[in-house]
Amino acid sequence: MFTCSTKNFEIKLLSNIMRNATIGMTLILTAGASYANDNVPAMDKSTMMEMQKVMKSDMALMKPDLQKQVKSLSKKTKMDMMKILSQHSRRSKQLTLRQVMHEVLSDYQSIVSGLATDNTEQAADSARRLANHRLPVGGLIPYMAKEDVNDNKLSSLVGFNDLVEGNAKRLAEAADKGNVNEATNYLGKIMEGCVACHQTFRGQPGLSNRLR
Repeated sequence: MFTCSTKNFEIKLLSNIMRNATIGMTLILTAGASYANDNVPAMDKSTMMEMQKVMKSDMALMKPDLQKQVKSLSKKTKMDMMKILSQHSRRSKQLTLRQVMHEVLSDYQSIVSGLATDNTEQAADSARRLANHRLPVGGLIPYMAKEDVNDNKLSSLVGFNDLVEGNAKRLAEAADKGNVNEATNYLGKIMEGCVACHQTFRGQPGLSNRLR
């Protein structure tokens, strides 16, 4: 039974996360292809055909210059992107990536609340919802900076995906068993993945390069 408050639990957790996030990001960026092969589930033929349709639909929403960038990506990168997409059954026709990330944050906070109060059912449900978060309209690529849409940068998504969504699924399994300590260990790994991905693709939120 936890004796600390939810607020103190979050503060202690986040201090450990921030210390390890940069290290985790470096490992992912250097691991590259081997990490992708080990942590992205293979697709069967019917799933692959479905994901090709999804990507074609997303491409139709992109401006010509972005379509050109996506078409120039390697076959491996396109396959990795389709495998990541295949793990999500929820797709929005109107939400932006920022709105989706707000949902992810809410699910994460619900996991923290569940674990801090020994409510493992809440933690497990929230973790599964986070792992299967909505995909924004147009997919992920339209919300990335132009310089980030390349094979080198996109290859890191495989590692980030496993850190965040893979560990969310593992957390849910641990919570199902009532193992709060094990679930809490995965909680920190999820946030490390979030922070590392943001450092790679987002930069400082709220800043504009169009201000003097």
